[in-house]
Parts: sequence; structure tokens; C-alpha cells
Amino acid sequence: MAIAVRQAEITWDGTLARGTGTLSTRSGALDQLPVTWASRTEQPDGKTSPEELISAAHSSCFAMALALVLGEAESPPEHLAVAAVCTLDEVDGAPRIATIELSVRARVAGLDASAFERHVAAASDLCPVSNALRPGVKISVHGELEPS
Repeated sequence: MAIAVRQAEITWDGTLARGTGTLSTRSGALDQLPVTWASRTEQPDGKTSPEELISAAHSSCFAMALALVLGEAESPPEHLAVAAVCTLDEVDGAPRIATIELSVRARVAGLDASAFERHVAAASDLCPVSNALRPGVKISVHGELEPS
């Protein structure tokens, strides 16, 4: 049985180069967000892109996975900050999401750097978004433990 089912829809009018899209989610959290090819590959100009949305999904999912791993290890986080950078590259003449770099900063009382790195690796293996993107996307994770 599914844990969760979420839905999004985009309407698109026109060609790729000159067209425009409008993205909304069923929850209403994202409503009528404009999307264009130019804003995806040049300047965002206040519009979103698939790569930005993947970055948002991946960073939030990874934060939840790491919070779970740390909590199960009886080292609950005081604070987590996860940033994701999703890169669209041209591969074999076609646009491809090639890499995602995750940067994790955490404040966890009583945890040393070695244990933190093990927990970050475990979260990377657990994260559903990471698993959905593998093996086609190279995912790197850098973790930094801040003093508590």
C-alpha cells in the first residue's frame, strides 16, 4: 500500500522556445507557477523549472531521511540545513539532468564527525528521491557537522 500519493499538473501552450507553461499541485502548495524554456536554461526571472523543483524535493526528502537516521541512532538533530544543486547538461546532444550536489549542515549534540558521515551515507541510501534518481544522475553529498 502506498505511503503517499501526490499530484502535479502543467499546462503548456506553444512551442518549446516560445511557449509557456503553468504548473500547479493538487495540494495547492504550488499554484499557477510559470515555466518557460528560457527561464529554465537562461535567467529564471521569477519562474521555476524542473531542476529547481527536483532540488526542492531532493533537499526536503534528504533532510527527512537524515532526521530519521539520526533519530533512530538516538542522536536527534537540533538543526539540519540541506541545499541541493541540480544541473541540466547536454549529454550526447540531448538535455539531461546529470548531477545533483547535496550540501548538509547539521547541529547534533554529542555526535562526532565520523559518526555523522556514516549517518549521512545511510540517509543517502534511504532517501526515496535519491533512489528514484539513481543510477542515471550522479548524486554527491557533502556533510558538515556544526558545533552544538
